Amino acid sequence: MKTNLRAAIGIGLSALLLWLTLRGVAFRDVWTVLRTSNLPLFLLGTVVATCIFPLRARRWQPILEPVAGRIPFGPLWRSTAIGMMANNVLPLRAGEVARAYALTKQVPRVAMVTSLSSLAVDRLFDAIVVLSLMFGAMLDPAFPPDVRIKGLTIPQLAGSGVLLMLVLLVGCYIVVLQPDRVRAILSAVAHRIVPKFEPQIVKLFGHVAGGLAVLKDTRRFLAVLFWAVAHWLTHALALFICFKAVGIDAPFSGALFLQGVLALGVAVPSSPGFVGVFEGAATIGLAVYGVPNTLAVSWAIGYHVLSFIPITLMGAWYFARLGMGMKDLRGANEQVQASA
Repeated sequence: MKTNLRAAIGIGLSALLLWLTLRGVAFRDVWTVLRTSNLPLFLLGTVVATCIFPLRARRWQPILEPVAGRIPFGPLWRSTAIGMMANNVLPLRAGEVARAYALTKQVPRVAMVTSLSSLAVDRLFDAIVVLSLMFGAMLDPAFPPDVRIKGLTIPQLAGSGVLLMLVLLVGCYIVVLQPDRVRAILSAVAHRIVPKFEPQIVKLFGHVAGGLAVLKDTRRFLAVLFWAVAHWLTHALALFICFKAVGIDAPFSGALFLQGVLALGVAVPSSPGFVGVFEGAATIGLAVYGVPNTLAVSWAIGYHVLSFIPITLMGAWYFARLGMGMKDLRGANEQVQASA
């Protein structure tokens, strides 16, 4: 019941955001922009966008190595493709569970909880790199100088953001270097505020702390960071290429800024494939650079549809080849909830 309610809320929010984004936009104008766009550039952007998924799979390898040993690239890539496909077609971020389960199915020595905790670390690096690139883009002289957010100038906001990312990274190292002390403090706070959930919170902390073991090894940490930066620079390049496909005049730093806005946007509950929230976030981010609403919506629809297709088809192919079904995902989800 609770799961169905969350799914309904996500779909409802997506529908609302899609309506707000498309309100006042003439579909005839959107079609004209897409019809007259540079198709070879759009296709090139799609190929580049699809390349981020093998990069994500490669990044997963050093994250898992401290807790599961060296895992071949093949299972990691297939699991990543399945997870991205599931996020595109199923509600409630089912892709995270699907990705973790697919790896456990292919590499049985990797427990489900280990696989999931490694994905938490994966997403942590996403947040650090994406937001750092976004704040860095805001310091580019090409960034519109008259933009203010909540009264703060862009240099102030960007500086605060970079500081926040550093604090987050230091916090992760504290968890790794002093896990027992942090666990004791967390347990005491949880016991005072939400005593009913104290065991689950402490157990979750243990999983996350185990996943953060990659930070203990400088070589592995730098490897994860390298692949994360490569991933998000490649994604920004795909956005930028598709800017050119529809005639958006924005610098590469604009693509770095936009992907940060998109990452924040798709973090909210949404429908499968982030329909609605992606388009809404895209128009907000591009408006900062003075991109007209119709052009921004056209870009968002074109990029979203084209980048959706390849990884969804590849993920569905691997899903079928591994003999997986919806029953497996439901069982995996129940296993996750039982262990929480």
